[in-house]
Amino acid sequence: MVHSVKATLRSWVVGQRHIAPLAVFRMVFGSLMLLSTARFIQKGWVYTFYIKPPFHFTFYGFSGIKPLDSAGMYCLFGLLLIASLLITIGLFYRIAILTFFLCFTYIELIDKTTYLNHYYLVSLIAFLLVLVPAHRYFSIDVLRRPDRTITIVPAWTLNIFKLQFVLVYFFAGLSKLNYDWLLAALPLKLWLPANSHLPVIGPILAQAWVAYAFSWFGALFDLAIGFLLLIKKTRKPAYVLVVVFHLATSLLFKIGMFPYIMIGVTTIFFSGNTHLRLISLLKSGFNSIPTPKVPARVYRSNATQTKLIGAILVLYFTIQVLLPFRYLLYPGKLYWTEEGYRFSWRVMLMEKGGTVFFHVKNPETGRTSEVINAQYLTRLQEDMMATQPDMILQFAHFLAMTYQKNGIKRPIVTAESYVTLNGSGSRLYIDSTINLATEQETFGHKRWILPFSQ
Repeated sequence: MVHSVKATLRSWVVGQRHIAPLAVFRMVFGSLMLLSTARFIQKGWVYTFYIKPPFHFTFYGFSGIKPLDSAGMYCLFGLLLIASLLITIGLFYRIAILTFFLCFTYIELIDKTTYLNHYYLVSLIAFLLVLVPAHRYFSIDVLRRPDRTITIVPAWTLNIFKLQFVLVYFFAGLSKLNYDWLLAALPLKLWLPANSHLPVIGPILAQAWVAYAFSWFGALFDLAIGFLLLIKKTRKPAYVLVVVFHLATSLLFKIGMFPYIMIGVTTIFFSGNTHLRLISLLKSGFNSIPTPKVPARVYRSNATQTKLIGAILVLYFTIQVLLPFRYLLYPGKLYWTEEGYRFSWRVMLMEKGGTVFFHVKNPETGRTSEVINAQYLTRLQEDMMATQPDMILQFAHFLAMTYQKNGIKRPIVTAESYVTLNGSGSRLYIDSTINLATEQETFGHKRWILPFSQ
């Protein structure tokens, strides 16, 4: 048994595989990023999210990350477009994928208002692509340098992506094993009736049993689909499920490019022969492009490079496995406090809304004034801040600094926040007597978050 496990693990790491799945994965990822970036620019989100707001909610530890000026931000997105195109066609791949990873991650770190799980996933995929030779087959790079073509790669260059996607799905499923999702069918019981206008299926979606069915199916799907994609016998029906599931979520909910990204990237689970057929199909559409025949070549890296990449991947996946469990270190209801919520593949698990009023008091005069949040924040920033304690604290610090500049020494900043979670009714969210200006942001529990009460 032990020997069998060792043999399987060894095959997963150093076994030899055809590079075709990696080449197709590179093209799929590059194409999706090209489309996503163009869509982002076309919708005017560069201005709305990064240029218009005078204040941005940075991630803890990344306060030095600031947006560029207007021209700089558009140039940055232009660079993303070029990098995505180069990744797709496999030209100057190493430079292109590193540029994409750095630019995309930088943009995502500017403001956590726009945090989405699939943006996080894109950064992770780009990082992993930096480590593998995805350009050494069916690319412009090997057309320019045929001698650099390889056909066989170590299995880890493919399996790191499969493992990442299995973790994404599994943790998404694990996070659904709770009372609200399984026994109360929340938040789907609130969301699905909003689609009752749809022809044919609309009236059905308004029925309570459908919310329960969707909740249970969604949890089972997420828990099992990654493993079903790994098994050869179940791979094809599992991928059909992936397509149907994500197209359905795309139809019913506004979740942007996430469904299409998952449909695209999970093709890497298919065999080398399947991807060779896809490449042959693509070649048939580009007969004018020469495709030199080369003998089978195995990718080899030097010992130092192999050890370094191995160490990076062990650290990387250790973090990926542990990070979703960090919420256990915090007291209280996770969906209420949101401490340990991000970067954990918790997708569409709650309906949360709220409003927050900030008051600034001059301790010398005793005079208190209410802040007009819209003077500093966009509508989206206000909405996101109202239900997320770390953002409330960050904005309070910003207000303290702003009022200090206006001549008030050590201003007292308090917040009166009301939040509703999964239709529970609005209730006081944080202790409105606490001077948030003196509270420090840390990884510790925020004692001023009031407990959630039924």
